[in-house]
Amino acid sequence: MSRLLLLDGHSLAYRAFFALPAENFSTSTGQHTNGVYGFVAMLINVLRDEDPTHVAVAFDVSRATFRSEEYAEYKAGRSATPDAFAGQIPLLQEVLDALNITHVQLEGYEADDIIATLATQGREAGMDVLICSGDRDTLQLIDEHSTVLYPKKGVSDLARMTPAAVTEKYGVGPERYSDLAALVGEASDNLPGVPGVGPKTAAKWINAHGDLQGIVAAVDQIGGKAGQSLRDNLDQVLRNRRLNALVRDTPIPVGVADVERREWDREKVHTLFDSLEFRVLRDRLFSTFDTAETEVSGGIEVDGTVLAEGEVAGWLAEHASGRLGVDVVGEWGRGTGEVTGLGLATVDGTAAFVSVPRLDAADESALRDWLADEARPKVLHDAKGPLLALTASGLPLDGLAVDTAIAAYLVRPDQRSYDLADLSVRHLGRDLAGGDEEPQDQGMLDFSADDAEAGREAMVRAAAAVELAEVLEAQVEETGGTELMRAVELPVVGVLAQMETAGIAVDRAALDGLESDFAGKVAAAQADAWAAIGDEQINLGSPKQLQAVLFDTLGLPKTRKTKTGYTTDADALADLYAKTEHPFLEALLRHRDATRLRVTVEGLIKSIADDERIHTTYQQTIAATGRLSSTDPNLQNIPIRTEEGRRIREVFVVGPQYETLMSADYSQIEMRVMAHLSGDEGLIEAFRTGEDLHRFVGARVFSVAPDEVSPEMRSKVKAMSYGLAYGLSAFGLSKQLGISTGEASGLMEEYFERFGGVRDYLEEIVDRARATGYTETMLGRRRYLPDLNSDNRQRRQMAERMALNAPIQGSAADIMKLAMLRVDKALTRAALNSRVLLQVHDELVIEIASGEAEKVEELVRAEMGAAVEMDVPLDVSIGLGDSWHDAAH
Repeated sequence: MSRLLLLDGHSLAYRAFFALPAENFSTSTGQHTNGVYGFVAMLINVLRDEDPTHVAVAFDVSRATFRSEEYAEYKAGRSATPDAFAGQIPLLQEVLDALNITHVQLEGYEADDIIATLATQGREAGMDVLICSGDRDTLQLIDEHSTVLYPKKGVSDLARMTPAAVTEKYGVGPERYSDLAALVGEASDNLPGVPGVGPKTAAKWINAHGDLQGIVAAVDQIGGKAGQSLRDNLDQVLRNRRLNALVRDTPIPVGVADVERREWDREKVHTLFDSLEFRVLRDRLFSTFDTAETEVSGGIEVDGTVLAEGEVAGWLAEHASGRLGVDVVGEWGRGTGEVTGLGLATVDGTAAFVSVPRLDAADESALRDWLADEARPKVLHDAKGPLLALTASGLPLDGLAVDTAIAAYLVRPDQRSYDLADLSVRHLGRDLAGGDEEPQDQGMLDFSADDAEAGREAMVRAAAAVELAEVLEAQVEETGGTELMRAVELPVVGVLAQMETAGIAVDRAALDGLESDFAGKVAAAQADAWAAIGDEQINLGSPKQLQAVLFDTLGLPKTRKTKTGYTTDADALADLYAKTEHPFLEALLRHRDATRLRVTVEGLIKSIADDERIHTTYQQTIAATGRLSSTDPNLQNIPIRTEEGRRIREVFVVGPQYETLMSADYSQIEMRVMAHLSGDEGLIEAFRTGEDLHRFVGARVFSVAPDEVSPEMRSKVKAMSYGLAYGLSAFGLSKQLGISTGEASGLMEEYFERFGGVRDYLEEIVDRARATGYTETMLGRRRYLPDLNSDNRQRRQMAERMALNAPIQGSAADIMKLAMLRVDKALTRAALNSRVLLQVHDELVIEIASGEAEKVEELVRAEMGAAVEMDVPLDVSIGLGDSWHDAAH
């Protein structure tokens, strides 16, 4: 039997919004997504569990319906839609479009009326009907073939409301639920019930008299205060009944035949989930359902051979004259690894698997020569990890022609996943299942079944990579990114692998001391917080308990309202402390800071490898701007300007056999990029004269002499200058500086009046991006921004902010990568033993070998200063010291 699933989009998204904290579900551009995320997560579960054949989602258009025309106060008591929820319904509808799920709305009617209409059509067509809604009015639609899935908590826990369940809960069957609701009222719809009459009394009357009509006929016979109250409010009850009755024949433009479940559009899902940053949710979607609107013509086919001893050299001589795909089987991480096998494949699918531990001397020599030959092109997917393993196993790798993960990243930098299997389906229309044939085993009788399976998978992956490379190279060429890939991104892979292998030395004892110190500060802050309220039982990590203390016990001003009370997030508490200066808040904020620092230090301690060094992992394909990301542990989130951050940096020290650490960074790189791209003569003059930039700009903005620019003026100008590079609005600037929006707007106007080139550039970059669909860095890195032409105001404004900051941030990131490459090459060329260990934001950390400090400093200044030609000089600051902190400058 066909099964029809109907969902109330607005009702469920609104519940999801309050079930998931907005601060934990927003994109890097600031778009809140918790309502959309919660709804889609619930939808995946329901589709999986119920397996409907037909699906539709209904939405409200507005609060103006035929019901509000009869009763102006209908739903009038509802609070205003939270700002964080605004704009999420259009986003949800975009997701439904990508999933090929029909959504319907109709002016003058509510979502429940649309659901009632489709449910009625479904029952007439002999379908089972499932209704997922948080509105109790839908309970009147329940019968033996129609069930309501009613959310009990959030949207993840759904109660299955059958006729028996309704009767058990309310004392009447679903066919009489509207009568009961008319008597009791519905607060959410602002429909008052009969005073003094609750669900039990109403159910008793209905069961005694049959239905509301029977109650009305016998109204004079119902005694007691409740009976009189009913008589006094009978018109109101009858009005309630008219209003809560769902319309089952709305003139919607679709019928049940039009909502048959369809395959979704994989490309649209990817694009949209990328922009919403729903990586985990997308993985859940694809792992739960294997259907998508993409032509998959089968698996990647290979003509594969498991090479026996003595056969590797011959196979390479025959097949490795051109480009080969390479897949490394092994393990890697924390700067080291081990290779157990190599899958090799030509573009026509001829493939081989090499078991590295079984190589004889001749084969190993042939393999090593081929791997080291820069003129023999190799294609790998996500090459840095395999390169780490190869290096750790004593095998070289040169001649990396394409890294298919990086190529895909350059084509779609906002994508959140570059998994080879997904790229294969997406670009080749085939999956990695491979053929059914087992690879040929040339006499290796001791080659295990597990080894054979690993070999087959490696050959298929190698074949997919080499075939993908051709497709992706063409797309990279179309986007103007070929030179960026060849001259920057591919060489960076090797340098990052070297850096991860080297790691950076740490003082374990000092780290342990820091952990103890921060633990003590956590305990002290907790004690101070308890003392401030006289309660040693309060859990400072519990939002619910904090709400009770802050707003009930202490009676402090309310923060932003949430479904579970009032928010206790960091920004809200900081604002609350600024207003009240209450000692409990001071201790609470101190407790949170100390806890965060302790967690950071604990993570560093766990990351110390056997060589007493920390090997962070760098990721090239995470940030759409081109910036590198550091993880496991993240060395980019260690505070720079706080005393605690400086103490943490003190534990990163120069290692044995080395003399000192060097820190080299660019001064005000983003502002210099801004000056160059905008061509503003005022900013260019400031940099060329070597004056203090923010004092120079402050003098112009505030119309005073440079020596009259106060620290407060300088601070305001600095915040605004950097804010403009990040697309900061007047509202954002006002929040950052603690001033009114009007004052912030006036400050920006003064700035633009003095620096018109910046104003013109910022306007031009958005207009150009809107016309072309993308922004571009100095080196040609593109970021596509389709939302610049979106009808959704929030999404359009966020895309405009991205268009403002992407060229500046992206150019700074490109320059930093070039600088790192130039420094690394120069160190090698000069035959120096010093080495680059870290890149953190705009800084390089270099471990200096004995006697090389002067040469390296000269080299670093020259190479970083000449990374690119700009209208303003690149200023490089350098410091030396025994620790990362001591090397700061």
